[in-house]
Amino acid sequence: MSRGLTQPVSGGPERRPHPASVAVVALGANLGDRERTLEEAVRDIARLPLVDAITVSKSIESVALTPEGPDDQAPPYLNAVALVTTRLAPTVLLALLHRIEAAHGRERPALRRGQQPTWADRTLDLDLIAYGDVIADTPELTLPHPRAAERDFVLGPWLAVDPDAVLPGGGRVDALLENLRESPNR
Repeated sequence: MSRGLTQPVSGGPERRPHPASVAVVALGANLGDRERTLEEAVRDIARLPLVDAITVSKSIESVALTPEGPDDQAPPYLNAVALVTTRLAPTVLLALLHRIEAAHGRERPALRRGQQPTWADRTLDLDLIAYGDVIADTPELTLPHPRAAERDFVLGPWLAVDPDAVLPGGGRVDALLENLRESPNR
């Protein structure tokens, strides 16, 4: 992408480049060569237009989750979190993350209005967890991710790359993780 695309058009009104924000992206895979898939996905994200930097946690392994709870019969997930400094709008970033998933064999069934997404094994899962301090609830975008505070495989890696992390509307990530780990329903 040309750097000129972020510059004002001569003769037109002066426009300042969109400021960069830090997006939190959770990565997961439980099918195929999980480690290689996550590494390739990180490279794909880093190559997106208007992505300035990316910091990635170490990968951790977690049990697959279903609406009924953990499923230790399913292949385990490899998970990581990436902090992506970007000037892309959140909806654009999410659409590009979905393209990266598709390029790695992820299938997203079309949903009818009001239908919940299905839970299934995945070659690659890229979730936009947070985008700066944006809070949104539209058909296209929910920020922060509605189940982020319930997932230690997101909170732990996020905390490892940002010890001062805050989930917008949810609080400090270290406190959320501590509460989650102390929960009797765990």
